[in-house]
Amino acid sequence: VPSRIQVGRRQALVLILCLIELRAVAGQARYSIPEEQAEGSFVGNIAIDLGLDVARLISGKARIITKGGRQYVDLNKDKGILVIKERIDREELCGKTTPCSFSFEVILENPIQLYRVTVEVTDINDNSPLFPKDEINLNIVENAALGTRFSLLSADDSDVGVNDIQKYTLKPSDHFKLEVQNQPDGGRFVEMVLQNPLDREKEETHSLVLIASDGGEPRRSGTVRIHITVLDANDNSPVCSQAVYKASVKENVPRGTLVVRFSATDADEGINGHVTYHFNRMSGNVAELFHLDENTGDLTVTGIIDYEENKLYEIGVQAKDQGGQSTSTNVIIEVIDVNDNPPLITLTSFSNAIAEDSPSGTTVAIINVKDLDSGKNGKVDCSVNSNIPFAIHSSLKNYYTLVTNGVLDRERNPVYNITFSAVDEGSPPLSTNKTITLRIADVNDNAPIFEQSYYEASVMENNSPGLSVFSVKARDSDSGQNARVSYLLIDTELNGSPISTYISVNAESGVIQALRSFDYEQIKTIHIYVKGQDGGSPPLSSNTTVRINIEDQNDNPPQVLYPVQTGGSLVAEMVPRSADVGYLVTKVVAVDVDSGQNAWLSYKLQKATDRALFEVGLQNGEIRTIRQVTDKDAVKQRLTVIVEDNGQPSRSATVIVNVAVADSFPEVLSEFTDLTHDKEYNDNVTFYLVLALAVVSFLFITCLVVIISVKIYRWRQSRILYHSNLPVIPCYPPRYSDTLGTGTLPHVYNYEVCRTTDSRKSDYKFGRAGSQNVLIMDPSSTGTMQRIQSEKSILDEPDSPLEDTGYNSLCSLWIVYKRILCNFRFLCVQWRLKTRLGRYGPFCCFWAVSVTSCLDKSGIQSQRS
Repeated sequence: VPSRIQVGRRQALVLILCLIELRAVAGQARYSIPEEQAEGSFVGNIAIDLGLDVARLISGKARIITKGGRQYVDLNKDKGILVIKERIDREELCGKTTPCSFSFEVILENPIQLYRVTVEVTDINDNSPLFPKDEINLNIVENAALGTRFSLLSADDSDVGVNDIQKYTLKPSDHFKLEVQNQPDGGRFVEMVLQNPLDREKEETHSLVLIASDGGEPRRSGTVRIHITVLDANDNSPVCSQAVYKASVKENVPRGTLVVRFSATDADEGINGHVTYHFNRMSGNVAELFHLDENTGDLTVTGIIDYEENKLYEIGVQAKDQGGQSTSTNVIIEVIDVNDNPPLITLTSFSNAIAEDSPSGTTVAIINVKDLDSGKNGKVDCSVNSNIPFAIHSSLKNYYTLVTNGVLDRERNPVYNITFSAVDEGSPPLSTNKTITLRIADVNDNAPIFEQSYYEASVMENNSPGLSVFSVKARDSDSGQNARVSYLLIDTELNGSPISTYISVNAESGVIQALRSFDYEQIKTIHIYVKGQDGGSPPLSSNTTVRINIEDQNDNPPQVLYPVQTGGSLVAEMVPRSADVGYLVTKVVAVDVDSGQNAWLSYKLQKATDRALFEVGLQNGEIRTIRQVTDKDAVKQRLTVIVEDNGQPSRSATVIVNVAVADSFPEVLSEFTDLTHDKEYNDNVTFYLVLALAVVSFLFITCLVVIISVKIYRWRQSRILYHSNLPVIPCYPPRYSDTLGTGTLPHVYNYEVCRTTDSRKSDYKFGRAGSQNVLIMDPSSTGTMQRIQSEKSILDEPDSPLEDTGYNSLCSLWIVYKRILCNFRFLCVQWRLKTRLGRYGPFCCFWAVSVTSCLDKSGIQSQRS
């Protein structure tokens, strides 16, 4: 009865543990199938039972994960069902354990889901009871007392439950009856009890058959033949000191370790009292693990005891004397667990690459950790190495999930070696490490970076189109296509044209090429903006600035600005014969559009009519006399000045300067001109010129009369003011000048300002003007006219109020009229009036020249007098 109570308690405990485990697992399925099913037999519809559809099984790449090495069930993803993969033998799978089941996990990816499936294998009656021996030989003394028990070998049936051995039958049963006792381990102890005395003289031997029958359908049985030899009287049987022996032993104890010592006594003397010990019943591998000494009764360890294989051993021992009497006893050996198994780490699911922009909490791997030990020795703590952006969480029992726990950056850490460490709580603790390599996949999160934010390069002007000027380089920390940098020219304008018409950038190499030949005089600097763009999606880019300096070449000769070289007229500088040494004749003004030393100009006198009379300043181009001018010097002097720059090779320009050495215009005209009359003239031109001269003269006389009248009226008013007591402010001294410079020949006029309290009476006087005489010659004309570009000023101050009030206005009128006549004279020269005015030509030209000469020499003086 106690054995049955213990068995019931164990089964209840197993049931409670299974219920607790089912609560800890989400998404479980349980099926029951009989053993020995054919391959392909239907187990269950996993898709319906787990609430999944077939499409999810296919897309999630559903697969079965088994704990052991054999997979009995296969998953048909197309139908969502479980089928038998190979024959299942319940006895081979579980032995005598009941219920018999095996579990596996179904895992799906994207997202990762884990389900547990338990398959219970039910027993069928496919095994018959089997005795260890075919025959049992017993020696029983004839005087054996009624009720004497004889232990018999029990049969073993691999089936369980109703298919296990249900009863034992002994035939015939004249002298003996059969009693069966249940053992704590579920086995049965079979004893044969003597119920009728034996009489050796009547029957020396007995032959019996012991039948073991199970309860299956069909019923199966096994038999063993018992041969009984009736011996002569041995009245006492050995008696064991304990009915049941209990012992404990640690697993992995060394061989030879004593487990228990049996002790039995026999009241007989002599050979009938000598007791020996023998194994009576035991499981298949007990003989390999334990040794029983026949004489001493010592039970020692001879093999390796493993707690994970068997936690309890129950062995039957028979104490037998030499007269054939025996007694039986049992020993229960409890195996104590030691921490001899390190944790096992199994990689269930693993993604060997993950994108660097994966959010925190992304699942990387799922591992299964288990320890075959029990108690504290089987409790495992799992962790990963520190200083990495990953963490581990427990999901299901014995399952851990590795997730990201930080920011991933492939450019800093392209690969992570993640080590799982599993440590149990045994003493001493055992641990297991497993390392996986996780590669970080690149995403386009880095823009190209140029080696410099600003580049500067130079190119010589007049370059050939297609010349490689410079190259830029940008690097991208990404990899693959994300690191492939293309170079693009940002569209801007230069001188109103797109920059792409001047410069191009090679998209692959970043080489900057000139598309045209540059001219330093037009473009000195080019600023371009280059964009480096990677090949990611979307692409990232950065910009840099490139300044290209155009270097100057000496490709432009000097240009002479003064004196101007004209094809129709001839410009001559006039030098009086009284000019001293160093007299400034004129200045050659030239420029060079080049720059630097290419624009440094020097002036040299190449040819001259008289090289001893003039010199040219090397740096400033001033033409000066180097000696006193004499009457012997020719009136017409021709100088050839060469202007050179400082380039390599140098370039030059030549200018011809005509100089007239004379004190008056007649000398110049006689020397520079050849007066001839042209018989052909234009009557219309003559009429208009004569009409213009007449109108100008009439207007001049009319204005002169009006001005004189007005001045006389103002003079009378001023006389009245003069005799009044109003204060008069004196004239300021002629110390204020106004300089208007044109070219290299400035005109300077000095003037005086007189102010009175009556502003209407204020007036001003012209002072002395610095003059410069310039001769304009027309080689094709028959006459040469002289134009005076500046007028002489009046030096004397007025002695009366009349001179103060009217003199300046009258002087101004004379100057205006003089300039009109000078312009007319110049017009005569330019239009060649001397050849086209016909008979009026000499008269008009004579009028213009004579009047202007008069105004220059004596007009103002006669007015003063």
